[in-house]
Amino acid sequence: MPKVKVYNMGAEVVGNMTLSDDVFACEYNEPLIHQVIVAQLNNERQGTKSSLTRSEVRGHAKKPWRQKGTGRARQGSTKGPQWTGGGVVFAPKPRDFTQKINKQVRWGAFKSAISAKLAQNEVVVLDSIKLDAPKTKEFDKILENFKINKSVTFVLADIDKDILRAANNIPNVKVTYADVLNTYDIVASNKVFFTKDAIKKVEEAYK
Repeated sequence: MPKVKVYNMGAEVVGNMTLSDDVFACEYNEPLIHQVIVAQLNNERQGTKSSLTRSEVRGHAKKPWRQKGTGRARQGSTKGPQWTGGGVVFAPKPRDFTQKINKQVRWGAFKSAISAKLAQNEVVVLDSIKLDAPKTKEFDKILENFKINKSVTFVLADIDKDILRAANNIPNVKVTYADVLNTYDIVASNKVFFTKDAIKKVEEAYK
């Protein structure tokens, strides 16, 4: 069973924690992770873009001038795509990008991604996060203590509006919660910080 150090907000080691093999010691499966992330991003697409084809634009199909003798190129309608205000060739239309992913596949990708993060020493466990005030400078102290200058995700056990407010204005910092953490959040971050309570919630959810 993998063991990790537990830190306080000052980046000092205050203990150790044993993690579950079922969640944090799974085999790396890149194709599975890719499949789930692609599906997740597609599911977030609105699919509302739309343009008009030549049959839908305003106008008529009357021939603008006679076929021969004018010296100009032959034209059959002013609704063609070569005309200003004409229709769009292969115009995009509203569509549903949703891809269904089975729970077992989604769970497998999550476990694989988080196990890989742990193996690369990119998972940090905090005993807790408590701020004196919901201010950005208070949260900045944590980043300075751990020398964080890249994208990072903080995973909490429950909603904490003070922490969310303090971290909201910091670039490359995301605050999320154990029950909504997903594969993309893990892969997109250079480091993932968990509180001890958040680790327990994740283990209970995916065991």
